Amino acid sequence: MARAMYDYTKAVLSKVSFDVNLFCKELEKALSRLLPYEIEELKIWVNSLIAENPQLNQCLIQLNP
Repeated sequence: MARAMYDYTKAVLSKVSFDVNLFCKELEKALSRLLPYEIEELKIWVNSLIAENPQLNQCLIQLNP
């Protein structure tokens, strides 16, 4: 079940990556719902997504509390 949530989170973040504010909100929700090891995987994935979409760079602050 937990893996399904991680995959769902990645799908949602991919779909909202066109809007920085929406992406940041969804990322915040994801960080509150995922397990610690999934958050580490998500950080790696988000960094690769930001490399493709530099406008999302401002959301990185949420990944480093």
